[in-house]
Amino acid sequence: MKENILDVLMYLFENYMNDDVETDKDEEALRVELQQAGFHQRQISKAFDWLEGLTELQDSTDVIPATRPSSIRVYTDNEREKLNTECRGFLQFLENVGVLDNATREMVIDRVMALDTDEVDMEQLKWVVLMVLFNQPGREEAYAWMEDLVFDENAGNLH
Repeated sequence: MKENILDVLMYLFENYMNDDVETDKDEEALRVELQQAGFHQRQISKAFDWLEGLTELQDSTDVIPATRPSSIRVYTDNEREKLNTECRGFLQFLENVGVLDNATREMVIDRVMALDTDEVDMEQLKWVVLMVLFNQPGREEAYAWMEDLVFDENAGNLH
């Protein structure tokens, strides 16, 4: 049985967020399908809560304060525990190349902190970034870049 919220989210993303797939299923039908796929009800509920939190963040971007380009993001102790140096460096890299701006970075950090794991690895972080960018208006190019990064690396792991 699959036990991680991120596993549920990745399953949903891979199977329902694709433009070629009909996404008119209601939440209850998705819950049943996820249970049939082997996910626990508790993890399914947490995944839907996580998605609801993401939607709330995307709807209220005014909650994230604007920062000056020269400002530096200081991570809290809890954030540093969950996001190791490599992951924090990757977030900085994504900002430097324009994939993330300060608002989307903060959304990513918020959604990472909402996961029920003690630490997030690089692959998990990339998936969270991809999910955050998915419905961001004006971030289509950043999403496409991140999608290529996630799926090209995963395809390479199959060989």
